[in-house]
Amino acid sequence: MKFIRALYLIAALSASSTGMMAQTQSSGYFLHTITKGQSLYSIASMYNVTTGDIVKMNPGSDQKIKTGETLKIPQKNSGTEQQMFHTIQSGETLYKLTQRYGVTAQRICQANPGLSAENFRIGQVIVIPAKVTDSEEIIMNEVKAAQTTKPVTTSTPLKPNCRDMHKVERKETIFSISRLYGITEAELIAANPELRTEKLKKGKFLCIPYPKDTKTETPVNNTPAVIPTDDQLFNESKKEARKISTIKAAVMLPFMTDGKGNRDEQTRMVEYYEGFLMAVDSLKEKGVSIDLYSYDTHNNTSSIKNILDRSELKSMDIIFGPAYPDQVKPVAEFAKKNNIRLVVPFTSKGNEVFNNPAIYQINTPQSYLYSEVYEHFTRKFTTANVIFLDAEDGDKDKVDFIKGLKEELKNKRIPFTELKGENITPESLKAAMNHSMDNVFIPTSGTNVALIKLLPQLIVTSRDNPDYRMQLFGYPEWQTYTNDHLASFYELDTYFYASFYTNNLFPEAVQFSSAYRKWYSKDMLNSFPKYGMLGFDTGYFFLKGLSQYGNKLEDKLDKVAVTPIQTGFKFERVNNWGGFINRKVFFVHFTKDFELIKLDFE
Repeated sequence: MKFIRALYLIAALSASSTGMMAQTQSSGYFLHTITKGQSLYSIASMYNVTTGDIVKMNPGSDQKIKTGETLKIPQKNSGTEQQMFHTIQSGETLYKLTQRYGVTAQRICQANPGLSAENFRIGQVIVIPAKVTDSEEIIMNEVKAAQTTKPVTTSTPLKPNCRDMHKVERKETIFSISRLYGITEAELIAANPELRTEKLKKGKFLCIPYPKDTKTETPVNNTPAVIPTDDQLFNESKKEARKISTIKAAVMLPFMTDGKGNRDEQTRMVEYYEGFLMAVDSLKEKGVSIDLYSYDTHNNTSSIKNILDRSELKSMDIIFGPAYPDQVKPVAEFAKKNNIRLVVPFTSKGNEVFNNPAIYQINTPQSYLYSEVYEHFTRKFTTANVIFLDAEDGDKDKVDFIKGLKEELKNKRIPFTELKGENITPESLKAAMNHSMDNVFIPTSGTNVALIKLLPQLIVTSRDNPDYRMQLFGYPEWQTYTNDHLASFYELDTYFYASFYTNNLFPEAVQFSSAYRKWYSKDMLNSFPKYGMLGFDTGYFFLKGLSQYGNKLEDKLDKVAVTPIQTGFKFERVNNWGGFINRKVFFVHFTKDFELIKLDFE
């Protein structure tokens, strides 16, 4: 009896869970499962709602959210025929969604370029496109006009409009298209009588008729004899592979040729472009054909508008830039409208990437960057004793990083403690250490001032206690302090994380620096990152990728065979309908044996 009750309870819970999921789709909200790196702001940006909207439906979410938890997201267009969001439920298939929402599998796939048969699973959120777009409505009106002026007598009377418009793809047949929409071949031909005499051609638009009027005609079962699988529908919706014979690339940067603006910034942008030109030259030597267009965006949005009005821009395959957040938005909208890839090499402050599949964001948004660091840190130092050091230098830049890391350490049950200000002495440092564990010291500030305060205390502690294992862990900006603290970094077995890093002694770095000096009769700036290397890495990666894979680049990003000099690339879509962010993170290790190692966790 207990066993039967247990089974009943499990079944009841399962039914309740399914019922809750189903209810959300018609209750003015849907469910979002939080994934690694997401913040309340990034989630709100994905769905075009405010953080306040989310907090209202999820009290307490403004204080803390956790990976794996679900949030209720208000459905802005619930009950309308506008674009909306849908959380995939148990038992749903792509075909069932086409029937439920009255849109084709092809249009769902186009609206969700990150969706595939492999990741079509429970809990995934997808965009359901509006039933009719403006461009389709124009085509439909043309079809109506043609039907009015040239009536055709058929066994099946034509409706005065179309349920949908379908653009014929390569290898499609009348049978496959009719099956895709759950209609018969006769119904498709009746709605498109020219099919009786003309061959089906790629690019042609076909009218997809509404179901027959049950009041005047015998009801027809529109369910196909064999319901297509997700694999079949996704395969039929895939775009045809297309090589790019000559890559058209545009670079939009604030070169400030008018002499206005920040001189240092102009110098950095010029250096980036110089490195980019070296990448173009290197690829051309390998036989890649590239047409390069360069534009000065200055430091205002009016310049962007003038550039986007140029006729040649619509034919670009890829755009690099611009530099400023307020300039990215109009360029992103232009790129999305014209199906052009947009590489944003500098800023990470915009939210366009969350709703624009054309964007590649090189500089990782902070919450995503930190989540990668936390994961690598807790794997690297699984059995460590972590000691945070607050030098009380007044810098609060790392508050969010430290807060998140402490939370992650708690979750992984890695012990930690914290020392502050004048309490940081060799005696207190030794007391905080554990003789049987790795003792990892993490300053709560990334400034050079903090290092100047802390390093002497750590050095004394290390020398007085050689039988204790000590490591120092820090931040990307530390690579600009190596001239001051290199010996200390080696002695303290130091690590820091970074998205950009190169050792000037690495063969690739030596070779590039030499070539840059030969090209431009100068050295690169002593900056982090080195902009010349950044320009080369980004240019080479994307231009080579386009030359190899053409319009299938997005499916082959992990196959682009490039060894960057400074910049790591690990692109992931932020959601099924958005763009890509770069989640690559290195740990740089200064060993006690005076070796410098770049740890790549892939």
